[in-house]
Amino acid sequence: MVIKTTESKVLLRSKCILGEGTLWVKEHNTIYFVDVKKKKIYAYNVKTKKINITNVNKPIGFIAHIKKYNFILGLQGELRIVDLKLKKIIRTMDVEKNLPNNRINDGKTDPSGRLWFGTMDNSERSIDRGSLYCLDKNLKLHKVDKNYIITNGPAFLNKDNFYHTDSRKKIIYKIKIDKNLNILEKKIFIKFRSEEGSPDGMTLDRKNNLWVCHFNGACISVFNKKGKKIHRINLPAKNITNCTFGGKNHNELFVSSATKSMSRKDYSKFKNSGSLFSIKTNMKGNVSKSFKVSI
Repeated sequence: MVIKTTESKVLLRSKCILGEGTLWVKEHNTIYFVDVKKKKIYAYNVKTKKINITNVNKPIGFIAHIKKYNFILGLQGELRIVDLKLKKIIRTMDVEKNLPNNRINDGKTDPSGRLWFGTMDNSERSIDRGSLYCLDKNLKLHKVDKNYIITNGPAFLNKDNFYHTDSRKKIIYKIKIDKNLNILEKKIFIKFRSEEGSPDGMTLDRKNNLWVCHFNGACISVFNKKGKKIHRINLPAKNITNCTFGGKNHNELFVSSATKSMSRKDYSKFKNSGSLFSIKTNMKGNVSKSFKVSI
């Protein structure tokens, strides 16, 4: 099937320093995303066009849905379960208390409802102190992998096979795990060339094509399961950070971006940087499962 996509449309001129963590919640008709540096959660209702912004007190890497208006947030040194409607904190968990300069970055649920996320140095120094974690339904935290500089992804083929990225190393890995979360196989799936920017957030369609955001690359590339690039979407923003499928028919791609590290020349060329975009496509995407946990 030949992939077809429309031109990108600006949904929200959010002017994010570091937009991330796109999440579609069908029952809310809402696309959620975060600004890591401004410490904000955005909720944009595609039906009513209303925007709701929640401030948090720490850098935030992702948001994942549990049920109703209960979400789990990935913050610097902390996982936090909240009710966004009541603005109430339900529970908190420390993460990497021994690494106070680290923060949680990208995170997603897998097909069985477990939560996966990575950590990284908050100052973005080139040190490999980042790790990949899985949080199970009993809120037990498992360290699955380590020695990442900037973690991104993951994107799940199924509960045992997924893609995960080290953006600084410009590598997307394909990882296979067993039922005890031990890594059985880890291999390089794609390595970006320097002129392509860095692989950032990513998602899968139902044909298992991988849609990858290019930070410092102004585009999204689509790769088939053999790692061959089969489609490219150019966007009017320099730093493309995260994407997810959603909308009524799950054929709409929502895309976040960032103004971070941009020069005046960059701004004049990419005036919509930091915005939230929407792209229609003939492909249907996999939508994130809710995090299965009893609270």
